[in-house]
Amino acid sequence: MKSFYDFNRSSPEERQQQYKYFPEMALFHIALREELGEEEYNAFYRAEQEAAQKRSITPMSHQTSRKWVTA
Repeated sequence: MKSFYDFNRSSPEERQQQYKYFPEMALFHIALREELGEEEYNAFYRAEQEAAQKRSITPMSHQTSRKWVTA
């Protein structure tokens, strides 16, 4: 599944999917866009998008080991 920041904001269809799958985040971004200027909002969005790409963690379903790893 895509993250909130993986959708193409220029595409109305993808924007609708983004709002459907992430309604709380969508409402947050709508309010944020109203509060910030266009430049500030776009800078925030790009920074969050980059951070989301760096945080891409392998889901638990892809683990092959049946044991918990302990420190």
